[in-house]
Amino acid sequence: MSFDAERDAMPDPEATGLQWRPATVADLEGWAALIARTAAVEHPVWYEKRGDLVHILESTKNPPPTHTLLGLDDDGVARAYGRIAKNPDGDKATGMACVDPEWQQRGIGSAVLLWQEEQARRRFAADAAAGHPATPPRIRIQTEEQHEHQVKLLMGHGYGAVRWFNEMHRPLEGQLPDAPLPEGLELRTLDASLFEPVRLAHNDAFRDHWGSEPRDGESWRFTIEEPTGRHDLSAVVIDGSTGTVAGYQLTSHDPDSAEERGFKEGYTELLGVRRAYRGRGIAQALLADAMRRYVTAGMDVASLDVDSANPTGALQLYLGMGYTPVNRSMTWEKML
Repeated sequence: MSFDAERDAMPDPEATGLQWRPATVADLEGWAALIARTAAVEHPVWYEKRGDLVHILESTKNPPPTHTLLGLDDDGVARAYGRIAKNPDGDKATGMACVDPEWQQRGIGSAVLLWQEEQARRRFAADAAAGHPATPPRIRIQTEEQHEHQVKLLMGHGYGAVRWFNEMHRPLEGQLPDAPLPEGLELRTLDASLFEPVRLAHNDAFRDHWGSEPRDGESWRFTIEEPTGRHDLSAVVIDGSTGTVAGYQLTSHDPDSAEERGFKEGYTELLGVRRAYRGRGIAQALLADAMRRYVTAGMDVASLDVDSANPTGALQLYLGMGYTPVNRSMTWEKML
């Protein structure tokens, strides 16, 4: 897969006051600093760190020369960034971006968004030409409800909110839930020997989840190697009779976020149970185990995000385990 990133697809330097080009390894420090500078003002729940950007630059499915964009001022300081990502067989592209707070309200966000849309169109066309399924191009972007300026930008460009997600917290003081596994199932701490079986279990568990696509080796490696991932706080449920991974819980912990937010958080990045094993209390057992691990590790809060329309009834499950909603985000979509 390849397509050209012609200069005419990039934002206009005269209109934006910035010089534009793809991101490279040499940009890592300045790129990460831009995102951190923006986060210090906008206070997102999560933002990309240097390690995440390394993964972006290592991607073979989404090559940086055509899938990333940096806007630099006259001193070479990164002031804006955008990127898109798409699976070759997927029916959507996703976008991420930020603009330095000191450079907002100058039309730069719109310029980056238009670049993302054009690159998404080109990527869909390139994938179809390479023999992948030809689907109408669409792009999805996620924002937090608190970031009204992003909401205004997306609505002004014809995006509509198509899904809502709840960030949920569960304080860890006091009594924790007891949710033992049924006989025949065993709990193991995540280790390297389980990485691939858990990937296969994830793809099976998330077949019926909105917006989810199968994760191949590259995307799963980026998931497993996520810089804040904590394998010691993650667990896998194994069917003792077959060795099958029945369910799993993957945790992350960001020490920087703990300092910024004022509490230590064990975050469940992914929780999944294969269809054949649902209804047996596996998810509850994994969450209860996670809470015990978090307490031992000195965490204050267990947290996760849930699709408000999840077909497996996850929201009610989490409420029953003592989680409560604290923040909301939205997924926006535009057909190109």
